[in-house]
Amino acid sequence: MAKSFLFKRFKYIGVITVIAVYFLILVGGIVRSTGSGMGCPDWPKCFGSWVPPTDVSQLPTDYLELYKQQRIEKNQKLAGYLDNLGFNEVATTLFSHPNQYIETEFNATKTWIEYLNRLTGAVIGILILLTVVFSFPYLKKDKTVFYLAFSSLILVVLQAWIGSVVVSTNLLPIVITIHMALALVLVAILQYVVARSQKDDFISSLQFNSKLNFILWLVAIITFAQILIGTQVREEIDIIAFTMGGDSRAEWIDQLGSSFYVHRSFSIVVLAINLYLARLIYKLKNKTLSKLTTFMLACLGAEIAIGVIMAYFAIPPMLQPLHLTIGTLLFGVQFQILIVYHYASSEAVKKAVAVS
Repeated sequence: MAKSFLFKRFKYIGVITVIAVYFLILVGGIVRSTGSGMGCPDWPKCFGSWVPPTDVSQLPTDYLELYKQQRIEKNQKLAGYLDNLGFNEVATTLFSHPNQYIETEFNATKTWIEYLNRLTGAVIGILILLTVVFSFPYLKKDKTVFYLAFSSLILVVLQAWIGSVVVSTNLLPIVITIHMALALVLVAILQYVVARSQKDDFISSLQFNSKLNFILWLVAIITFAQILIGTQVREEIDIIAFTMGGDSRAEWIDQLGSSFYVHRSFSIVVLAINLYLARLIYKLKNKTLSKLTTFMLACLGAEIAIGVIMAYFAIPPMLQPLHLTIGTLLFGVQFQILIVYHYASSEAVKKAVAVS
């Protein structure tokens, strides 16, 4: 009974943590769609305080120059470390990028949006720490569960540090893309850890099919790449929005570069391969996989619909975070299907090996 409670406790905290990470991605999308990324010009504090100001009168008169100089000094140190490690070109790009010299005026709404984003991140850090603590019983049952849970803690610490670099570089595009990529990796690790801890629930009589397994991996990788391309498109939109002062939204799409057209065209490939995957999975007649596949198609349909609306209706701000979050959910459910299929057919694979 005691062991059963410990394993169930781990499952519940793991599921809550996964949901919380998706929520953080949504909040991050809201931060970007509202232009609140530099609402707090320093990190981890916000305007030098754990509780941010509500009015510009609470700040020193030279706050713009003060926080800009702090960012420059931090980037100097980081560039120096990278240079010593042999990443000379990266160090030069980091320090010479003009973003860090841009002064961002105080805006109470944007400051508190960014502050709430950081609070959400802090809560997730605590949840992941609890996930690690509650995974200790698996050191005897399945050490991989513990080690992967611990790796997620290391990854979230790395994410927090990269978040500080995002602020110090004033939203340097490449850093934002890395930040998003690691968020997807974090989601995948947490989902796998929870599923692996409950793998006995997925075992069935499914026959392992190498072709289907390959398609599952291919779909997840393609969606991962599509999300990163979308992140680059979002970076271009941010630059255009800043250049135009947030005005003339209807003209933004026309000014986007090749990333947008690659992202839009690649969506056809994503749609086609997901439909093909769905066809293969429905043939298995496995209830769990079929339900996940239906959810996958729903996410895909919503994602494409939102993308079309954004392209033809001047990128409505409220749809930007939804587009990102649903895209992440699509990747998450694809990865979950991959995991469930792996464990559902693993017993069949073991028996086949034993017979041979």
